[in-house]
Amino acid sequence: MSGKTLKVLQLTDSHLYANPSRCLLGINTLETFDQVLAQALHEQGTPDLLLATGDLVHDASETGYKRLLGRLKLTGVPTYCLPGNHDLPQKMKQVLNQDNVHTLPSVQAEDWSLIFLDSTIPGDESGNLDKQQMELLRLLLEAHAEKHTLICMHHHPLPVGSRWMDTMSLKNNDDFFRLLGQHPQVRAVLCGHIHQLYEGEYKGIRLMGTPSTCVQFIPGQDDFGIDACPPGYRWLSLQPDGQIETGLGLLPEIPSGLDLASMGY
Repeated sequence: MSGKTLKVLQLTDSHLYANPSRCLLGINTLETFDQVLAQALHEQGTPDLLLATGDLVHDASETGYKRLLGRLKLTGVPTYCLPGNHDLPQKMKQVLNQDNVHTLPSVQAEDWSLIFLDSTIPGDESGNLDKQQMELLRLLLEAHAEKHTLICMHHHPLPVGSRWMDTMSLKNNDDFFRLLGQHPQVRAVLCGHIHQLYEGEYKGIRLMGTPSTCVQFIPGQDDFGIDACPPGYRWLSLQPDGQIETGLGLLPEIPSGLDLASMGY
């Protein structure tokens, strides 16, 4: 073991647009992204890695990805991006693979292997790991069996107790967890998509979901609802012994203009 702790920041569901003045459910997503990123770096210091876990650009525009790239490059932090259901994975890869910003399937750092999966289905808001992604996952788990492993993807792998959101979870979660069960080095699965805090466990594997850098959804509610909760980020401290310390950082107040009465987006 290296004996060093790996400091990680997760930003998710930024929903940026080509037009920097565009709003989602009443708030400017670029402004809240900038605020969350600045607060995260101020509160946590410079991390070893930054993760951007999908729904990065709401309209999947090249301009939106370039704007995101510019902000991530300025941090100087090695950043790993994966797609969500609002992203176009190929366009994302074409734009974001520059300098310190990557769309790689995996990275190994200190005593950890981090695996980044594409759980998107073209034209569908649900998640699925196709044959290629499942094979990639198997190969990466076998190749780095000696390292503690954190698996990152956009979609939540198990229901979180919200009926409308759980129709968009990972469809082939049985196959996913069956594979993970063959690799005891897997410590946790980290996701976005749900726009809320989630902490759970399944067969000894920790499950973590994270608030969006813009709008939050009401937890545990059957129908769509906007939560009166500020944008935020997650920090993770990945320990040499495989333990994970983690917590949230939230903006001090709800952004003005948030449409709490919205019935969908």
